[in-house]
Amino acid sequence: MIQTIDLRQQSPSRSELTALLPRPTVDVSVASQAAAALIAEVREGGESALREHARRFDGAEPTHIRVPLAEIEAAVAALDPAVRAALETAIARVRLASAAQVPAEITTTIAADSRIIQRWQPVDRVGLYVPGGKAVYPSSVVMNVVPAQVAGVASLALASPGQSEFGGGVHPVILGAAGLLGITEVYAMGGASAIGALAYGVPEIGLEPVDIVTGPGNIYVAAAKRLVKGQVGIDSEAGTTEILVIADAAASARLVAADLISQAEHDEAAASLLVTDSAEFAQEVTAELAAQAATTAHSARVLQALAGPQSAIVLVSDLAAAARFSNAYGPEHLEIQTADDAAVLAQITSAGAIFLGAHSPVSLGDYLAGSNHVLPTGGQSRFSAGLGAATFLRPQQIIEYGRVGLGEVAAGIRALSDAEALPAHGDAVAIRFSEPSN
Repeated sequence: MIQTIDLRQQSPSRSELTALLPRPTVDVSVASQAAAALIAEVREGGESALREHARRFDGAEPTHIRVPLAEIEAAVAALDPAVRAALETAIARVRLASAAQVPAEITTTIAADSRIIQRWQPVDRVGLYVPGGKAVYPSSVVMNVVPAQVAGVASLALASPGQSEFGGGVHPVILGAAGLLGITEVYAMGGASAIGALAYGVPEIGLEPVDIVTGPGNIYVAAAKRLVKGQVGIDSEAGTTEILVIADAAASARLVAADLISQAEHDEAAASLLVTDSAEFAQEVTAELAAQAATTAHSARVLQALAGPQSAIVLVSDLAAAARFSNAYGPEHLEIQTADDAAVLAQITSAGAIFLGAHSPVSLGDYLAGSNHVLPTGGQSRFSAGLGAATFLRPQQIIEYGRVGLGEVAAGIRALSDAEALPAHGDAVAIRFSEPSN
């Protein structure tokens, strides 16, 4: 079962704490060579390489790599009514929350006749990746597409691995979710191959290069995103899922265990952590984990994830120490279930998304909270954010000075340009005052 790490008698420094953090043994860099080879093959071989990769990795070759519009429309019509209703609710809620992330244009008057306009422009084209593998993720279609649409991106292409049970085609529920959102450009391709195709384009199937690639995936997807960064923008190198729960004796061991298991069922490498100041509560959660894991649908997968080096129950001296541990870890998902959630929240600086209170489980954020579930993993929340409208926006500064405004700073520009031995910079200002006023 899950390991216990006891830090109650320790006061580790930041670097010492970093060394103690439970992490998966898998490193994205180990997949880089294989991912680079697949990307190179797609760049050289185009459609034929994509088809060969589909046979090799997905177990079937699609009839069409670019999915015909008729198939997308048929998938929408075939959606289970309950699934369609849930997707429509998710779309509406994520659209509402994403709209709050789009900044308004701001004009700053620096001085008379001098102003700077700050505006946020969407990129022209985006590639959205929706993974396959152990589960089907129509919710990831929503999380990728909606913020891009809210940001104003005009051109969107979606890629998802072909499924052998559907003749190498994209899973119909993925197609149905895409169709609900008005996406007509969908490709049956997965893994590093898909990331390379989106970044560099495959003209023979009508796939033009994109400006940004977003979406979660396996270690090869993460490695491929690292490799194409610079050619295109990326959201993050999303890896296997993580949940960290800060809880004290006031929390429910039954609920905390259920939340840890909910993320462990994603993957054998998923990380589930409880950080608590109560040894008794830790024992209660351990017992609940054993009982609930034995009866859950993916029991073997869950038990392997919980027993892995990436999962742990961490004992700390107090909730302030719990917050310090969490900030050092930088979890993808952070739940806070304590007697004073607000006090703990005030100490949190790093997390992809924070779920406050007993009735805000990570599952809510995965589907219908309105927040986005594409979040940084592997500690990246210490320096990056989850997917949102801002991912697809570029801040731009528009500088507008008149003759009077430029005249007020002309001497200063001359002084600095001469100091930097770049006199033509100063000359470009001075020439404007050697001509008659316009």
